[in-house]
Amino acid sequence: MVEDLSEFVVSREYDDLSDMAVDALKIRILDGLGCAIGALEGGPIRAIRDYLRDLGGRALCTALGFGKTAPDRCALYNGALVRYLDFNDSYLASGETCHPSDNLGAVLAATEYAKGTGKDLLLSLALAYQVQCRLSDVAPVRARGFDHTTHGSYAVAAGVSKALRLDAAKTANAIAISGTAFNALRVTRTGVLSNWKGLAYPNTGFCGTHAAFLASRGITGPLEVLEGNKGFMDAIAGKFVIDWSKEDLERVTRTILKRYNAEVHSQSAIEGVLELRAEHGFRGAQVDRIEIDIFDVAYNIIGGGEEGSKYGVRTKEEADHSLPYIVSAALMDGTVMPDQYAPERILREDVQRLHRKVVVRSSQEYSGRFPAEMPCRITVHLTDGRVFEKEKRDYEGFVTRPMTWSSVEAKFHALAEPFVNELLRNQLVEVVRKLEKLQATDLLKLLAKIPKRGGGRSP
Repeated sequence: MVEDLSEFVVSREYDDLSDMAVDALKIRILDGLGCAIGALEGGPIRAIRDYLRDLGGRALCTALGFGKTAPDRCALYNGALVRYLDFNDSYLASGETCHPSDNLGAVLAATEYAKGTGKDLLLSLALAYQVQCRLSDVAPVRARGFDHTTHGSYAVAAGVSKALRLDAAKTANAIAISGTAFNALRVTRTGVLSNWKGLAYPNTGFCGTHAAFLASRGITGPLEVLEGNKGFMDAIAGKFVIDWSKEDLERVTRTILKRYNAEVHSQSAIEGVLELRAEHGFRGAQVDRIEIDIFDVAYNIIGGGEEGSKYGVRTKEEADHSLPYIVSAALMDGTVMPDQYAPERILREDVQRLHRKVVVRSSQEYSGRFPAEMPCRITVHLTDGRVFEKEKRDYEGFVTRPMTWSSVEAKFHALAEPFVNELLRNQLVEVVRKLEKLQATDLLKLLAKIPKRGGGRSP
C-alpha cells in the first residue's frame, strides 16, 4: 500500500492542480506565514531558538527570525512558528480533525534545499494536504487514543519526498520509515495541556523530514507499514481502503481557516457570542450565565467532555482549548486574538470568574450535522433577567463561508505588524500572490529579512 501511495506522490504534476486548489494553497501559505510571524516571541519558540543556537546545524535553510540551519531543524522551528498560536487552518473529517498547514515548515525547508520553484512548493504542499486529509477521512485514530499527528508522519514524508524529487522507491521508504516510527498518543491534547500541544506536529515535521533524507541516502523502511503484521491497520487504525491512483489534489479546497485565535471547533460559538454582544450591547460584567449547546466533538475536546475539565485555566495551551474561557474572553474583550492568551489576561479575575459561569452541553441534533456544519446555540442570561439566544451553523472561514484573499491578507497584517515593517509585509503578500510564477527563493529571500529574535523562555 505504501508503494501505491508513493506512485501517487511521484506521478502528480503541477498541472494536476485546479485553479481553485492553487488559489486555496496560496491563501493558506499566506495565512500560515502570518501565524508564524505572529508567534516569533512565544515562550516555546524562544526556547527552540536557544536549542538551535546551542546544537547548531548546517546553514542550508531559512528559519524565520533566526538565520539558517539544517533542513530537519528548520522544519521543526518553522513548523512550530506556524502552529504555536493555534491560529492556522483545519480539516474536519467525521472522526478526526487536523491542521494541514502544519506541513508548511517541512515542505518549505525541503523546497529550499532542493532549489525548487514556487510551483514545486505548491505541488509538494498539495500532496501533503491530500495525504493527511484523506487518511483523516478513512482512518481516524483519535477515538483509538492516538493523535492526528500520526497521519502527519505519512503526509510530511510524502510532501518532503516530492520537494526533494525522490524516486518512487525512495519515496516509499521515506513514508515507510516515518509512518512506522512516529505514532503519537492523544494524551497530547487531554487533561492538563502542555507546550507539547503546539509542538507535536512540528516534531512530526522534523522527524518526517529526517526520514526522507535517510531514504534519499538509500535507507529502507518496512514497506508493509500500512497493511502488514503489526502495521498501522493491525495495531492502530483498523482496515481501510484508498485507491491512490484515483486521488486528485483538491482536498485543500475543503480545509477551513480560523477567523479567531482559538481551537477550530469553537469558531462558530465565538462568532455567535460576539454577534449577540454587538446586537444587544451587553458586556461580560452583566452576564449571569452562558449556556452553549454544541456538537459532540467540540464538547469532548474543548467543552469539558472526555478530554477533561475546561475550567480553572492557567496557561495559553489550556485557555485556547477551553470553550468556557474562549467565549468569556470574547465577551469581555470583543475579540479573540493572541493578546487574549497573555498570562496576565488569562489570570485576570474578570475572565476567571466569568468562565466558570459557562455551561457546555453536547447536542445529539448538532452532532448529526457535523462536520457538514459547525452548529451550536448560545444562550446568554444577564443579571437583570434578560435572555438572548443565537443559533449558528457556520462562521466566516468555514467551507460554506470561506475567507477571501482580502480577509486573510488583513489577518496576515494584524499578526505580522508587531514584528515586520509594512514594506516587507506587502512584499511577502505580493510574492505569495504570484508564487506559481516565481522561484521559491523569491519568497525565502524575503523571509530571511525578518529581524532576528532572541532566545530564552519568556516570563
